[in-house]
Amino acid sequence: MSTHSPLQVARYAYVPRLPPVLRRPIGTVVARLGDPTEAASDREGLKQLFPHTYGAPIAGLVEGTNEQCGAERTVGVVLSGGQAPGGHNVISGLFDGLKAANPQSTLLGFLGGPSGITNNKAIEITESLLAEYRNTGGFDVIGSGRTKIETDEQFEAVAATCEKRNIDAIVVIGGDDSNTNAAVLAEYFLAHNMRTQVVGVPKTIDGDLKNDYIETSFGFDTATKTYSELIGNIERDANSARKYWHFIKLMGRSASHIALECALQTQPNICLVSEEVAAKRQTLDQVVAEICEVVAKRAEAGNNFGVALIPEGLIEFIPEMGRLISCINDILAKNADAFGALSDAEAQREFVGTRLDTDSAHVFGLLPKGIQAQLLVDRDPHGNVQVSRIETEKLLMEMVEQKLAVKREEGAYKGKFSALSHFFGYEGRCAFPSNFDADYCYSLGYTACVLIANGLTGYIAAVRNLAQPSEQWTAAGIPITMMMNMEQRHGSRKPVIRKALVELDAAPFKAFAAERETWALTASYVFPGAIQYFGPDEVCNQPTQTLKLEHHR
Repeated sequence: MSTHSPLQVARYAYVPRLPPVLRRPIGTVVARLGDPTEAASDREGLKQLFPHTYGAPIAGLVEGTNEQCGAERTVGVVLSGGQAPGGHNVISGLFDGLKAANPQSTLLGFLGGPSGITNNKAIEITESLLAEYRNTGGFDVIGSGRTKIETDEQFEAVAATCEKRNIDAIVVIGGDDSNTNAAVLAEYFLAHNMRTQVVGVPKTIDGDLKNDYIETSFGFDTATKTYSELIGNIERDANSARKYWHFIKLMGRSASHIALECALQTQPNICLVSEEVAAKRQTLDQVVAEICEVVAKRAEAGNNFGVALIPEGLIEFIPEMGRLISCINDILAKNADAFGALSDAEAQREFVGTRLDTDSAHVFGLLPKGIQAQLLVDRDPHGNVQVSRIETEKLLMEMVEQKLAVKREEGAYKGKFSALSHFFGYEGRCAFPSNFDADYCYSLGYTACVLIANGLTGYIAAVRNLAQPSEQWTAAGIPITMMMNMEQRHGSRKPVIRKALVELDAAPFKAFAAERETWALTASYVFPGAIQYFGPDEVCNQPTQTLKLEHHR
């Protein structure tokens, strides 16, 4: 049997669209440098940490002559962090740009993420190898990893790899932490008089790597369309069977962009937005009470069914839950050996419960035992709760059911409540990229190549005007330092790219807030269907609702 599906074969033949400036011969594209830049905050601290790269100008890509473009180069590329649809197309755009400038240039793919650089494990990316991956999902061409390069030994190992392989530049494809690492690496190379340049590419399905200069991270478009297809399918089933409430948890620990975008695409009865919960300082009980109110009102109209979207990171945004998690982290860090010696779940709960402050102990006692166990057992390598493993959707289901039972006894609720839970996460991370992401990612890779050809380092590739057709897209390089601030991490102040949370006064949330009361009580469901690759623009080439609303399209 063939190992290639018909769609896979068809996608191999797709030719991604580039911004007009990148359709020119690569030697006729130059970086036009603007004025020196500043970070939004913590400027003095960042200047001290990045003396060689801080203040670099924005580099717009325009028509011109670049006499250095045709130099033979060896460039390394690394995939860092979690998967996102379109990673293979970033590498394809980088490869094609590099070969267009000089067919003798070499692209090396570091294997397994940043550790591939420190361990000097790489393969050459060739046309025949890449042909199996163009326009397809996944990171499997070279693999990814979450290693962070931060120790002296790691930096020395990276330097040794670059010297041994004669590497002119490294392209880091990753999220906010990975691109912060790219900035640190660029600064290190300059401080040690090394010629290796570093350019980043903005990746994360969570959508929280964006700002005034990066309109969206790649993968967000495909992931939200994939989840929205599934949500729409469930909405149609709910409206057909008319007997289940579906609680759907969606990826997005640090921000609710995915949940909000999926709500805008599918119009569910309920969508919780973590940032709003935090702004209102809602308790867990208040969140549950709001859900119960919608369930009860729908039941009065004979509609004992519905769909609720829940962001993965909600639990940390509820102030009392955030405090509880922080307290548990401290208790387990200080008493790791004693806690580790307990094998009985009840003993573990009692061990922690007796050490919590009064308020946190009260909240802990309200939680179902299964959730209590998840808060205690599932830890990451740093000893912190792995929020993605907490079944928040089941927690809310159970608490809603309990509160409705009380209301029924009081005569305030006469409906039926039967609920099912879902978690949509990994289904979207390696999906076939949409036409938007296929084009966007290819353009980002090509942009990274042009930035390298123009001698720039410490920059992140940017393609802008994304709410418009690709014929109107522009390309640029943005200094990573201007996106950074200083945050408290593991007991000390660290430079990081600021995460973008859902802004409650911005157009996407306002559009949602204006409609949610109507959606709550009606079946205003929208059924996006599967991602389409062939057909009219309004079916195949639309950006996200978030991009449209943010850019008034």
